[in-house]
Amino acid sequence: MIFQRFNLIERSSVLRNVLHGRLGYMNTFKAVLSLFSKEDRDEAIRLLERVGLGEQVYKRADELSGGQQQRVGIARAIAQKPDLILADEPIASLDPVSSEVVMDQLYSICKEEGIACLCNLHQVDVAKKYATRIIGINKGEKVFDGPPAELTDAIVEQIYRGSKEKKEEKAS
Repeated sequence: MIFQRFNLIERSSVLRNVLHGRLGYMNTFKAVLSLFSKEDRDEAIRLLERVGLGEQVYKRADELSGGQQQRVGIARAIAQKPDLILADEPIASLDPVSSEVVMDQLYSICKEEGIACLCNLHQVDVAKKYATRIIGINKGEKVFDGPPAELTDAIVEQIYRGSKEKKEEKAS
C-alpha cells in the first residue's frame, strides 16, 4: 500500500522506513530487535537508489521533501515484493513537478517488476497519462470503464457532476 500521507516513521532513517516493509516477513524476535538480513538491507538500498534517493539513505524521514517521502513509501511497498500495489492518492499533496517524478517512478517500477497497480487519482490528466485502464465512479455507480483514450470530456463531466451538484446545493 502506498499512502496519501506517506505514513513514514519521521524520526527513523529513510533506510529503516524501507526496511519496515520487510517486518511481516521476519520472525517476531528479529522484527522486534530490527535484525534485518544483509539481503534485505542491500535490497532496500538498491530500491532507494532506484527511486533516486541513494544519497538520502541515512537521513531522517522528516528531513525529506514530500515528493522524496512519497518515493520512500514506494520503495517500502516494493520491498514487500507484492503482486499488487494499492496507491491511495499518492500525489494529492505534492506540487506538479514532484507529482510527475513520483508517478514516473511508480509507473516504471511497476512495469519493470510486473506489479499491478491500482491507483486512486482525482487528477484526470495524470490518470490518462499513466493508466492502462480507468474506472470512473459517480455516487457509487460505475460511469466509465475502459482505456484512457476513450475517456471523453463528456464522460469526465458525468463522473464529476455529483460533486458539483452537492457544492451548488450547499451554496444555495
